[in-house]
Amino acid sequence: MTNILEQIDAEISKLQQVRALLAGVPIKSGKIELVGDTVQTVKKGRGRPKGSKNASTVSAATGPKRTMSAEGKARIAAAQKKRWAAVRKAA
Repeated sequence: MTNILEQIDAEISKLQQVRALLAGVPIKSGKIELVGDTVQTVKKGRGRPKGSKNASTVSAATGPKRTMSAEGKARIAAAQKKRWAAVRKAA
């Protein structure tokens, strides 16, 4: 019984999309296209579209990659060990 209801709901959805396509009304779930005898929904992706002219300017502004010195790494490691020691002492 539920399978029949699901099929009816799917058919109703397709018919509503076809009606909207013929009436020229946009559908909230995405743009619809009529491909052959079937109706397909085209969803727009998030983010900047491929081939955008601004894509190269964003990556160029980041600058060179920075590295951390051995002294800086040792300082961070010592500080983290101190924090974990405090956590163990409290527990």
